[in-house]
Amino acid sequence: MTDLAANLEKLDRYLARFPDGGIQNLIAGQSRAAASGRVFETVSPVDESPICAVARGGAEDIDAAATAAADAFAAWRDMPAPERKRILIRIADAIEARAEEIALCECWDTGQALRFMSGAALRGAENFRYFADQVTSARDGLQLRSPGLMNVTTRVPIGPVGVITPWNTPFMLSTWKIAPALAAGCTVVHKPAELSPLTARILAEIAHEAGLPPGVWNLVNGFGEEAGRALTQHPAIRAIAFVGESRTGSLIAGQGADTLKRMHLELGGKNPVVVFDDADLDRALDAVIFMIYSINGERCTSSSRLLIQDTIREEFETRLIARIDRIRVGHPLDPATEIGPLIGRDHFDKVTGYFEIARADGATVAAGGTRAGDTGFFVRPTLFTGAENGMRIAQEEIFGPVLTSIPFTTEDEALHIANDIPYGLTAYVWTSDLTRALRFTDRLEAGMIWVNSENVRHLPTPFGGVKASGIGRDGGDWSFEFYMEQKHVGFAMGAHPVPRLGA
Repeated sequence: MTDLAANLEKLDRYLARFPDGGIQNLIAGQSRAAASGRVFETVSPVDESPICAVARGGAEDIDAAATAAADAFAAWRDMPAPERKRILIRIADAIEARAEEIALCECWDTGQALRFMSGAALRGAENFRYFADQVTSARDGLQLRSPGLMNVTTRVPIGPVGVITPWNTPFMLSTWKIAPALAAGCTVVHKPAELSPLTARILAEIAHEAGLPPGVWNLVNGFGEEAGRALTQHPAIRAIAFVGESRTGSLIAGQGADTLKRMHLELGGKNPVVVFDDADLDRALDAVIFMIYSINGERCTSSSRLLIQDTIREEFETRLIARIDRIRVGHPLDPATEIGPLIGRDHFDKVTGYFEIARADGATVAAGGTRAGDTGFFVRPTLFTGAENGMRIAQEEIFGPVLTSIPFTTEDEALHIANDIPYGLTAYVWTSDLTRALRFTDRLEAGMIWVNSENVRHLPTPFGGVKASGIGRDGGDWSFEFYMEQKHVGFAMGAHPVPRLGA
């Protein structure tokens, strides 16, 4: 039996765990159909076959979930920190025990290649372990003396929060948002992306089997304009953590304005990778390819704009094309596959639509630019050359395995091109000149920058962007800053003079 056949056989066993009624919502610890009785169908992008029915939640389901989260909040907030820590560690243990199931279901639901998703569960478990270790110190504060008073600060959980996650790497991103919320003492209503609901249900089940009290973590499936809008507008929800495209983030900010919700918006990117002629070109080539074609190009931190110095452009692009043409496109459950199918029909049409846009704007489709196969949403990895930064292919987030190459001559020109974009999530710089790296990164408009490296995530560091790429930061103590409120208490240290009115 081939590795692919074996993985398909395992997948069938895992999918059989979902009941005949499909994926239901999970509210106050109980599985529930949508209040309306409606369902929608999740479809595999591999062969466009239906996977299962999913409860189509709406305002009534969100209200029930938000009420459950509000009712459970006080007990979860006041649970001793060591006990909450033990629950989070048990969740991490259970994630690791079901890592294969999570990976195979994620691949079938999203089209992501197994070589990348096989570690997704372990990263999710790492998120829970990391934030579990922070539970006991999350509420620590400062002692700040002033004349006549001792001022102390502490942090308290903000309350029930809404978490809205995307379809591209749904399991890992769900843990990245929910683990710190629970560690802070918040309760959660989670609305996963309708295009990839499988692993959200697995994760919620794991949490409850690990001993999480009912109502602390509630799951409502559905569409953004129905369940998502109801969640962002619900008065019991104190904050919204959202990952997705910038346009949707803007809508969500507006929807939460009337109830003055705190917002953390992790949004899109059109990230530059700047390669100077003094760079280690072999390593730079590997990083450029990895950061746009891994994860099917469907990630916000992908380096989708290659800014290449004109003295090395021809050589670098020639080597790049040769490598791109050898990237393996195939079934996501085949361990040899490097690129799987895009998430769904609408996204496939969007990505492939840029092939003609590139030609119309005067760029060259130097590699790819075609569909791969006759079924499923497979696309050949693509490279546009001869591009200018004002073209749509350089300004708009394509969110697929598509790279736009733009030449530059001077450092100042490279900086202008890199910053001349609505987004500012990540940037990557390749140079052997340390002083240039210091100058360049200081002026780059991006929330995260890597020098002579691909994106290497370190959990304690801040994750987030500027401009249209978002508001707020995840990671380390920055996550607690979002999920918790600062509280100040001043204690008089003596009988200091109090102003007297009307004495």
